[in-house]
Amino acid sequence: MDKKPFKIVELVIDEENEHVSIDAISLVTEPAIMVDFLYFNKQKKSNVCLAKLDEEQQMLVSPALIPNKQIFRVGQDGQEYYVYFSKETVRKSAHSYLKYQNNHNATIQHESKVSGVFTVESWIVEDKENDKSTKYGFDVPEGTWMVAMKIENDEVIQGIKDGVLKGLSIEGFFVDKMQKMSSEKMEQIGEMDGFPIFDTKESAIEYAKTIGCDGFHSHILDDGSEVFMPCTDHEVLDALVELIEEEEMKDILMEKHEFASYTNYPKGASANAEKGMMENEERGNKCATQVGKIRASQLVARKPISFKTVKRVYSYLKRAKTYDSGNWDDCGTISFSLWGGDVMLRWAEKIIKQEENKTK
Repeated sequence: MDKKPFKIVELVIDEENEHVSIDAISLVTEPAIMVDFLYFNKQKKSNVCLAKLDEEQQMLVSPALIPNKQIFRVGQDGQEYYVYFSKETVRKSAHSYLKYQNNHNATIQHESKVSGVFTVESWIVEDKENDKSTKYGFDVPEGTWMVAMKIENDEVIQGIKDGVLKGLSIEGFFVDKMQKMSSEKMEQIGEMDGFPIFDTKESAIEYAKTIGCDGFHSHILDDGSEVFMPCTDHEVLDALVELIEEEEMKDILMEKHEFASYTNYPKGASANAEKGMMENEERGNKCATQVGKIRASQLVARKPISFKTVKRVYSYLKRAKTYDSGNWDDCGTISFSLWGGDVMLRWAEKIIKQEENKTK
């Protein structure tokens, strides 16, 4: 029997979440792009023209992203597939990485944050023959994103010398291009009991993901046509309404903002919520209630929120802060992040004080 061909997915930047498209660069044992970095220090000399500078500054040089290079992945469902980035996406990623000042964000093995590692140079290979990447001995195609990183961390340096850390791998938030195109076409055709209905189950499933539930269910209308709604059954939607005030839930589901008044909450809160969603998904979505998942979807989508919601967020975060250990394997940390984290707590406190002062 012939082996089932691998799925190949083009990843693109989600324009609404550009600020976290490249959240950090990680030093890893097995780089996803399968190209080891070069490291120069006083003990290891190089024949490149910048060797003297590298000896003094202890830097590593590496491709961060190579356009159109297929990267092997295994999904949570066990499905094996490949992803790749176009030249345009690579360039946009490099630009947003610096635009949102993420050049000081670095991790080890995609697990723990590390200090003393930061990007000091970033460039796109425009002319392969004359690009300085060739002086470092790299043979990469035009459009490749190259970085030079300063290392001021003895443990990291030792890991590089020992050959434990061999290359770079990006950390970021991208979306499947085809799914993005599909979701952009997703439009509700009406509503039932105040909730959206769609003409395809695929649209209902995609919408379910945005509000924190899974799957879809269907209804037969009086004219005999079948329509689809988010969540596995109508009772789940009703339960969500009970968890969050009805008018707020309708606001999230139907994108009606009569009760919403705040859209200026920090972008860092949205980034924290999206990071929490990603970490939770990697762990089988075992953490947080439906309320927390919906709240994260709301923050990531930059939905307007009411003053009641601001007070609710503040109340939750103030209590939940005691459970935030900083360890992503801890559900307390994930839940705290889903609600926007410290930056959202500080913002909510400020808004509440401002509103209280208005009534005095």
